[in-house]
Amino acid sequence: MKLYFIRHGRQDSMLCNVDVGLSKEGHKQADLAGKRLKGLGIDALYTSDMARAIETGEEISKHIDIKGKVLRGLRETEFGDMEGLTDEEMKEKYKDFYIERDKFLEDLSYPNGENGRECYDRMIKAVRQIIEECEKDKKENIAIVSHGGAIRCFLTGILGMDFARRLQFVKTMENCSITEIHYDKKWDRFYIERVNDYSHLEGHKELLRKHFKKTFL
Repeated sequence: MKLYFIRHGRQDSMLCNVDVGLSKEGHKQADLAGKRLKGLGIDALYTSDMARAIETGEEISKHIDIKGKVLRGLRETEFGDMEGLTDEEMKEKYKDFYIERDKFLEDLSYPNGENGRECYDRMIKAVRQIIEECEKDKKENIAIVSHGGAIRCFLTGILGMDFARRLQFVKTMENCSITEIHYDKKWDRFYIERVNDYSHLEGHKELLRKHFKKTFL
């Protein structure tokens, strides 16, 4: 079974983890991802319950003709008190947290939010549900629209790594990038085939993360 994790398209806000839909650029990213996925034989689609993931799934659905199923367990890491703040506000107000987190020594929880292990625990539960449903329906190629932080936690967990090091998975995870996981039922084992594949965005430099802030200028 192949699991294709897609990070949602660019959201229509620069604030931390607010539940908003996609920007114009986000819709374009999702459209390009849908065209890419069309050739992969996708036969099931799941999304987190956050608006930006649902709208990404809707754009992808136009190309694969499959309606997405929403699972709350696929949502982004909960940032707690940081949610709704700008990058500048977070780095100023929670300076000490960032200093400690970036040492990669401890799986710190965001202030009144989740840590990596907690995010992984609900992610793996959701993925297990997806696998069970798709095995029952004989579906083999599954698209899963989730979030950058959640995907990093999932990768860290299936490899048995220290969650304090989860940010070492991809310096910049591009919006609508594809991370492909092979699931082997016999051994109940996950194999990482590729991470952060965004070749479908080539030729569209304005859609890359480094241009995110320019969307709102």
